[in-house]
Amino acid sequence: MNKPVESASALIDQRIRELGDWRGRTLSKVRALIHAADPQILEEWKWRGTPVWSHSGIVCTGETYKNVVKLTFAKGASLPDPFHLFNSSLEGNVRRAIDIHEGDQIDEAGLQDLIRAAVALNLKKPGKGPRGSRQRAR
Repeated sequence: MNKPVESASALIDQRIRELGDWRGRTLSKVRALIHAADPQILEEWKWRGTPVWSHSGIVCTGETYKNVVKLTFAKGASLPDPFHLFNSSLEGNVRRAIDIHEGDQIDEAGLQDLIRAAVALNLKKPGKGPRGSRQRAR
């Protein structure tokens, strides 16, 4: 008999409950901020247990470790970060992450701006100029 498939949202709820400490509270808080920034964002459960938030592509993931909750932005290197929220995975050309440690204050407005910028980047058509024409490298 096949086991019923749980929704990603239910699996994220379960992860938050299982953590039962500051990490669960932090993951729950950033989840609420993500949904407030983009009510159309979708929740997914990938890679055997990673919460993922997507809108026309991955926006960010929410991994939990012993000493940190990590929000990894799939295209973070291409995003403006005027509030300097990115503090991890800074060496790569694509991803950027925010490591949140116990007791850290979350810049709620800054995080929501970052979420909205990530969604806007996902919604852009690659290779299109301002009038819809293909741009060439010069």
